[in-house]
Amino acid sequence: MKKIRFSDIVQFVSYDMWRVTTNDLDSFFKRLGYGIIRTIVLVARGFTSKNLNDKAKSLTYSLIFAVVPILAMIVAVAKGFGVVDVIETQLNASFLGETNMVPTIMNMVERYLETAQGGVFIGVGLLILLWAVYSFFQSVETVFNRIWNVKKSRSILRQATAYIAIVVLIPVLIVCSAGINIFVHTTVESTIHVEAIHNFLRTSGVKFLQFVMCWLLFTVMYIAIPNTKVRFMSALIPGIIMGTLFQLLQMLSVYIIASLSRTSIVYGAFATIPILMTWLQYTSLLILIGAEMSYAIQNNEEFEYEQDLNRMSRRYKDFIMLYLLSVIIKRFENEQPPMTAHQLASHDHLPIRLVNQLLSRMVETQILREVYSENEEDEKTYQPALDTHKISVGLVIGRIEEQGTEHFLQSPTPEMKAFWESYKQLKERKNEQVKDILISEI
Repeated sequence: MKKIRFSDIVQFVSYDMWRVTTNDLDSFFKRLGYGIIRTIVLVARGFTSKNLNDKAKSLTYSLIFAVVPILAMIVAVAKGFGVVDVIETQLNASFLGETNMVPTIMNMVERYLETAQGGVFIGVGLLILLWAVYSFFQSVETVFNRIWNVKKSRSILRQATAYIAIVVLIPVLIVCSAGINIFVHTTVESTIHVEAIHNFLRTSGVKFLQFVMCWLLFTVMYIAIPNTKVRFMSALIPGIIMGTLFQLLQMLSVYIIASLSRTSIVYGAFATIPILMTWLQYTSLLILIGAEMSYAIQNNEEFEYEQDLNRMSRRYKDFIMLYLLSVIIKRFENEQPPMTAHQLASHDHLPIRLVNQLLSRMVETQILREVYSENEEDEKTYQPALDTHKISVGLVIGRIEEQGTEHFLQSPTPEMKAFWESYKQLKERKNEQVKDILISEI
């Protein structure tokens, strides 16, 4: 048996693992194993390349300034449902309850709401409240979009709709959790009479519901905030993992505060402030790592053959492009259903990233056209945009070569202009052996 060296592991993780497409793996467990390892590598790579730690620090300060307006919005919604007491009870049961800051925070929230209701001009206070909440979520969306490599943000109306939905969902989940909690307690008390089992189920049920609520909140956040379509499983997995870590972080923070309350001499009552700041920072970091994990899970296939694609020759890229075009044309001429990018990639075990790049280039040069499914808008298929009897190799290569801007230099020299005209004439000659012409003769 060959001894596995550390260099072999590094070679596999950094290179060999990415030279296998999902379609090359013949079993579910192999696909699962490769997916887990790839996701871990991509998250670690994104953590360093996207400076998630620095982004978490800046997000922490935004959260400090926005926490009161956000809680004010949640309390305002809770008042509409008549469940403010439930919200306060949940806050007392959280990490903030151990810091004895809940009464202070609730007083600040009440004063904030009074200010919002009694602004100098009618509605000014409410607008300030909404703007504070909107600004925080917008900064979070900006970070999420950078993680997902999304260049464009949503419109203000869509942003406001998504943010309000999240704020409204939080008290609804809290109320549902409290209701289920009461139901569990009532059922346990009426059906189980063994005290040890009774106490175990009560405490375990409460903790489990807290975990479930965190899982739902993190999952909804990973779906709703980025300006892209996030698949449910891509959000659920990091939602469960990061929601669990958040609860464990909260338990650790509670334990530390309880220890400091007995032993702290230097900081006294201020001992909770640095712990609170640290808790907020690591909470922000968990949120961003979860977003990076969601991106890695959904775009796992995008990084197949990554290093090979970066070194890919122009000739081999043209070969793959012409082959894809031939498959699409043959299916069109045989009146077969058009294929999506994933179907084309799966057909010949090609990396999806390369297929998407080449298809987009042929769409931009009007060689192909995108056809959207009637049932699902995002399922794009591809068909020829020209008469198939006119699509030649020369036409395709010519359009690809001419794609982009030309003549953007402000002051080209006469020699450069003359060379350009000679080069164009050379490219237009079809019967001459261009490869034998010397550059000095152009």
